[in-house]
Parts: sequence; C-alpha cells; structure tokens
Amino acid sequence: MTSALPFPSKKDPQKHTPVPVLPPVSRSRASLGLGVMAAQGRFGLQVCVECEAVQYPPRDACLKCLSSELNWQDVSPYGTILAETTIRVSPEPYFRERMPWRMGLVKLNAGPMLNCHLHGEVGRGNNVQMALKLDKAGQGVLIALPLEGSENMQDDPTLRAMSCNPKRRRILISDARAPIALALTEALLKAGASHVFLGEPEAWRAWPERKAFEGRENVSLLPLDATDTSSIAKLSAEIGGKVDILINTASFVRSGGVLGNDTTFARDCFDVNTLGLMRLAQGFGPGMAARAQDGINSATAIVSILSVQSLMPDKNYSAYAASQAAAHSITQSLRAEFRGSGLRLVNVYIGPIEGDPWFQHLPPPKVTPNAVARATVNSLIEGLEEVPCGDIAKDIYARWRADALLLEREITGEAP
Repeated sequence: MTSALPFPSKKDPQKHTPVPVLPPVSRSRASLGLGVMAAQGRFGLQVCVECEAVQYPPRDACLKCLSSELNWQDVSPYGTILAETTIRVSPEPYFRERMPWRMGLVKLNAGPMLNCHLHGEVGRGNNVQMALKLDKAGQGVLIALPLEGSENMQDDPTLRAMSCNPKRRRILISDARAPIALALTEALLKAGASHVFLGEPEAWRAWPERKAFEGRENVSLLPLDATDTSSIAKLSAEIGGKVDILINTASFVRSGGVLGNDTTFARDCFDVNTLGLMRLAQGFGPGMAARAQDGINSATAIVSILSVQSLMPDKNYSAYAASQAAAHSITQSLRAEFRGSGLRLVNVYIGPIEGDPWFQHLPPPKVTPNAVARATVNSLIEGLEEVPCGDIAKDIYARWRADALLLEREITGEAP
C-alpha cells in the first residue's frame, strides 16, 4: 500500500534550493516515439506492417522479418512481472539522489519483454498494466502499475516524479474572469491543491461571478493583467516563489475574417492570447524552473488553455485563430527552453465553450467548463503534454495529426 503524501514542511530560507538534475536524455531517433505516445497519454509501440510483430525496444528494422515499415500504434498494455530488482548504486546524478529505485522485467501479453520502472504496489508475479510516462527530461519511459491501485496510488514517489499532480501544490490561474475559472478552481481543490491564486484583471470593474470566489478557503484573488508587464512583475515578486503550477486562462475573442476585421481587435487578440502568454512565462517561468525539483511541492508545469482553432484556419475568427496559432508556437519554444529544468509545458486544446457569449451562436456540441476543468486536472495527474478536450477538439486534433494539409482543405471548403 502506498502511504499518503505528507504535507510539505516549512522551507528553511537559509538552505539553498536543489539544483535540477535530469535523468539520462540520450535516445535514438526511433525511441523518441515513446515520448510522443507518452505526451498524449497513450500506450503504443512499434508494430511491423509486414508481419505485425510488436517491437521493443524501438528500432529501425523489424526483429523478425527485417522490414523497415514500423508504425507506432496502440497495443494492449497488460502483462506479467517476471523479475524485479532494486538499484542501490548508480553513476547517474538523478538516480543517485533517489536511491533505492525499483526496476523490473515485464512479459507483455502482446509479445515483447519490457525493462521498466515498478510502482511500489507491484512485484514479481503480479499482473500489471503498463503505462508510458514522461520523465523529468521529457523522455518516454515505461512503468508497471497495479491493475487496481490503492486510494493513494498516485502518491507513489516514482509515479509522482513522472506527473504534475496538483496535490499539495499551489496553483495560479491567470484570469479569474474566464468562463472556466470557477470550475477549474473547484476541480483543483478537489484534487488536493494546497492553494489556488486567481489573477483578477481590471479589479476596479465589478463582475457578478466574483462572489463565487470571495471567502473561499485556500482561494485568493490577486490583481493580475496579462497585458501589463508591471502587473505581472509585481505579482511575481509577491507570490512567484509559491507558484508550483501556472494555468493560463486569459483569452480575448472577436469574430470576423481578415478582410472585414478591425485591426484594433486583431491587436488585442495578439496582446492577450499571444503576448500575454509570453509575459506570464517571462514573469513566473524562471523562478518555477529553479524550483522544479524542490521537494513535495516543487514547481512542475505551465498549462496553456488553447483553442483548437490554433491548429486550423477559421475565416469566421481569423485574428483569434491566428493569435492562438502563435501562442501554440510559443508553447513549443517554451517547452524546449524549460526542458533542461524539468518544468513541463502542457497544452489543453478546447472547442467553443458553453456559456461564452462570443460562441453562443455556434451550434452544439460545445465543451462545458466542467469538462475543461476535468481534462486539465487529469492531464496534470497523468503527466501529459498534449490534451484535446471535447468532441470538436478531439476530432480536429486527430485530423490535424493525420494530415494538416487535408484538414486545411476540408475546413476551407476545397474538399467535397
């Protein structure tokens, strides 16, 4: 049984913050596919097109027929642990600081033998469910999980090191006025978050939903405007050392195509949706990266709530879609910049939100704030990087991954 995660002890200001160290990062090009699968929460391996043999470890030619046609696809994750060992000495700094570390050999029902990490609740002879997770270096690794875990299963140190679980962590939501802010706050607190800070732009302007946040335990409303660098700098100086997860919900939406759109609205779209994300990352990112391995409540992730329109053209929301596409590109750059610290960048793609006045004229299906909140919290618990939420976002995301040019022609009406 996994012990419940303790509350973090009070920090000693005279002690230095541990310098982030990462697991080994060297991988073959073929092995990078494990990370792609892990980032989406899928368990997949290479499968030979010719003989259908499942491959592990990843390779460039089939181990049976030598075919080079190896496709990544989902396979059954179930297997049995044949052997286990405990590593007590390692030349790698990351593992040396975390000894002892359990490893095992699993015979997958689909065929291959897997060398993997072991959850604390499994051992030799157990039937297990395999999962692909991203380690602190952003590489895909295998871990054997119990078929039916205990209540505190997610508190296992090995599994927690591969996730961004909000339990015992403090979260900043950048815009309390966003339609999803209240649902997101409730979901985070239910998941065990220690405190939720909410940025309040234009605090002088009254808004009826504010009453839902006032007086709540472990919830604080603080002045924050994503378009104002000084506002971000001031709040970062105040709570920057406490923020473990940053969730950007700031968004500016206006409809209209390129030819008929006022460039003033386009500028506002980019100022909030694109440059706002940059300002938040610049204000809070360096401090979070420095605390990426600072104990139980170490800083762990920046989450960007992106419209799925960031992946496709939309003549009815051209400036909004363009600003979201630019924000998507920025998250990819930030992911590379923060990779060396272990800080994770999570993209949650959503379709039109139920209750947002700028999307009310669109027909269903629409995504609800509660659905976005559940998907966001689950992405943190599972340690994902790419998460489509809702029917529209899942459909567009799958079509974009399959063929971006075909998606463009379908959306713009050039395909039947």
